[in-house]
Amino acid sequence: MASVTQQQIQKFHKDGFLVLEHFFSAEECDSMRSRIQKIVAEMEVPPHCRTEFSTREEEQLQAQGSSDYFLTSGDKIRFFFEKGVLDEKGNFLIPKEKSVSKIGHALHAYDPVFKQITHSPKVQELGRKLGLERPVIVQSMYIFKQPGIGGEVTPHQDATFLHTEPLGRILGFWIALEDATQENGCLWFIPGSHTNGITRRMVRAASGASTCVEFVGSEPAYDDEQFIPLPISKGGLILIHGEVVHKSELNSSESSRHVFTFHVMEAKGTTWSKENWLQPTPELPFPSLYT
Repeated sequence: MASVTQQQIQKFHKDGFLVLEHFFSAEECDSMRSRIQKIVAEMEVPPHCRTEFSTREEEQLQAQGSSDYFLTSGDKIRFFFEKGVLDEKGNFLIPKEKSVSKIGHALHAYDPVFKQITHSPKVQELGRKLGLERPVIVQSMYIFKQPGIGGEVTPHQDATFLHTEPLGRILGFWIALEDATQENGCLWFIPGSHTNGITRRMVRAASGASTCVEFVGSEPAYDDEQFIPLPISKGGLILIHGEVVHKSELNSSESSRHVFTFHVMEAKGTTWSKENWLQPTPELPFPSLYT
């Protein structure tokens, strides 16, 4: 992997994203894929996915179970499923390795393969080139984007979900473990859209509320014409500014689009919002990138 140039870093600041082809080797990508295969093979379906729907009350309990499962996933390795892949008893209607939507949110902390990738010397060097002084890892996810059912991700800014004061302290690292194409759901961006702040925040709901999180503000209607697709080949890395607007379409192809992604926060002079769904825990304070 060639070293990142100052010119590329300037381009990142101008566009709000940067494509670095072949940042990781095919071997590194394959090691993450085979590791995740093993994790999925050993996966137990969480109980809240297995309860049979009967009464309204049980449905609410199930929703509560799902929300607790999500809210407390920041320091664990947990499984999230595509819609319609489980029957009402929680049995798989399709092979389970084809049913998982994503696994999160602490692979970087608890799995040796993903930990090694996240803290790899080239990632640390890139952090230093970007001028990050005290970067910490806040979350990681393995995203499957399953063939035919991998859902669309509507236009959003990562800072909606990972809010900091001041803004501009969140950076996403998005690694293609297979070629990402327009057919299988590559990312689309609005260049330069990271300079206008954010219009929407996802916050923890008051305890006792029917949902675990709620949105404050609203997402503006974006013009489809403004988005440009960023297809990228296996091993490529896309750097994503926390406020750049991006999306991905439904995967309508026959091939999956596996990705490992993690978010880094510049902790120096930064406050992590207490209202974010994701919170550091005594078990897992946000680990430093530079270790």
